[in-house]
Amino acid sequence: MLKPSDNIIKTKNTSQYAVVIAVAKRAREITQECEDTGKVIIEKPVDLAVRDFVSGKYKINE
Repeated sequence: MLKPSDNIIKTKNTSQYAVVIAVAKRAREITQECEDTGKVIIEKPVDLAVRDFVSGKYKINE
């Protein structure tokens, strides 16, 4: 599993728990989108979700 360093995703007020929950929720969304459209992905949904947060496409709200 991709384990990004804490300083890539976390901000001052973001807990590790919030990061895990947000990534898991985004990974489930990615999986559901792929099932709905019939798209096959090669990469793991968790890797794609982490990339979304690192790139700033999604933000973590606590």
